[in-house]
Amino acid sequence: MKLIFLGPPGAGKGTLAAKGVEICKVPHISTGAIFRSAIAAMSPLGRQVKAIIEGGKLVDDETTILLVKERLAQEDTQAGYILDGFPRTIFQAEALAQFSPVDKVVNFDIPDTAVLERLSGRRVCRKCGTNFHITFNKPKQEQHCDACGGELFIREDDQEGAIRKRLELYREQTLPLIEYYRKQGLLVAIDAQGSVDTVVANFKQVLGIG
Repeated sequence: MKLIFLGPPGAGKGTLAAKGVEICKVPHISTGAIFRSAIAAMSPLGRQVKAIIEGGKLVDDETTILLVKERLAQEDTQAGYILDGFPRTIFQAEALAQFSPVDKVVNFDIPDTAVLERLSGRRVCRKCGTNFHITFNKPKQEQHCDACGGELFIREDDQEGAIRKRLELYREQTLPLIEYYRKQGLLVAIDAQGSVDTVVANFKQVLGIG
């Protein structure tokens, strides 16, 4: 099954993708991972991406499409995949439809208030990078990591102002994609507010997986 995951930061796409890999027996593919892999391999496209990123620019549509096409041609994707972070534009979506038409597009439905609660409550260990949450995953000792005792801090992009800007940008970029896939009859929505088990159950239900 070929799937695309759409959802704002903090919607739980990564968590569900990990479960989706087990359920659907397909790889989870993110554009970030594709970029890192291409750079590490120092392929011609990888060198191009490295130069773009080091220049402080965003990787352009054409380069991103070529990298995704290259990745989806690999053997492990023949039974399907879960795409996360691609497509981001209608141009990318139209290109994907040419070389690898998808079966469904899963839209994570979650209000901004829930995203704000999830992300603004996140705390990260400065030493080992372990994640905690002031509501959902409290450390045993306040402001200290359970794993290594390091100090917990709030990442800059988890500050409320930064979260609101990220959400604004996401809605602006993604709304056209949601409409694009809805018109094609490929869009399915899942309520992303519940527990992991509830979201997994919703995921299975909308995809008709027993």
